[in-house]
Amino acid sequence: MDWLNYHHLLYFCTAARAGGLTAAARELHLSPSTLSGQIKELEQMLGEPLFRRVGRRLEPTEMGRIVLRYGEEIFSLGRELLDTVRGRPTGRPVRCTVGVVDTLPKTLVRRLLQPALALPEPLRLICREDAHERLLARLALHELDLVLADAGVPAGSKIRAFAHPLGECGVSFFGTAELRRSSAAPFPQCLGELPLLLPAEGLPLRRALEAWFDRVELRPQIRGEFEDSALLKAFGANGEGVFPAPSAVEAEVESHYRVVLVGRLDEVRERFFAISAARRLDHPAVRVLLERAREVFAAAAPTAKAARATPRRKR
Repeated sequence: MDWLNYHHLLYFCTAARAGGLTAAARELHLSPSTLSGQIKELEQMLGEPLFRRVGRRLEPTEMGRIVLRYGEEIFSLGRELLDTVRGRPTGRPVRCTVGVVDTLPKTLVRRLLQPALALPEPLRLICREDAHERLLARLALHELDLVLADAGVPAGSKIRAFAHPLGECGVSFFGTAELRRSSAAPFPQCLGELPLLLPAEGLPLRRALEAWFDRVELRPQIRGEFEDSALLKAFGANGEGVFPAPSAVEAEVESHYRVVLVGRLDEVRERFFAISAARRLDHPAVRVLLERAREVFAAAAPTAKAARATPRRKR
């Protein structure tokens, strides 16, 4: 059975934080050559290089970053153990690092994550925003506890990950009151007369909307396309066009951007997922997130007031 030498792990973590052997050796009261030899023994034991030289600095390799993260957690837990044995409160916050796909509406993300900050135990919430595929790669490297996304794990992906459905809702369209008054057509026919702001091509919501436009023979006037959902709404709030957002955050969008509801589509659905590296979700903050998601999407369930759009269909 292989045993991890925690002295070697400590030396590596210290050198990684210091950015080099000289500063780390000074901190540890060792010679640089001794420190280098100890880290090499750790690399041999793990079978992977942990550092690469960038200019005059040492930077962790991909494997080095993984080892550093585990090392910091191990030594933090060790300090907590000593504090507990000595009868002192630890006050150590639980870390929860969440990757957020950059196309998700920020208002929805806030509603899902905010209850985690109200947990009895201290929580340090860390949010990383990036593209879907890059976040999945970071999840595989154990840099993230969870990824919030509007799509699951792609078919054929080599990344071992599990998509847990959070819920789904319809799509609402918004615009300034002045812009809405410029068309007398009812919803959804007005979408063929008013300028439209849409998510960028290839994004899940854009694909779903294009399929619906084609199915009901609507030809929208697309004025802008955006990868960033907040930027899309900012242009919409300025009167540049009608824009879509999940019906689950309808009230927040109207209030925050000072726009009016143009209409609601329940035929087009947005689906949201929590993606984890493990099948079970044991992190306390993640469990709270799942409970909150059920509330958010239950409140956004289709109602009789929803605008069921039925323009002339293709035969």
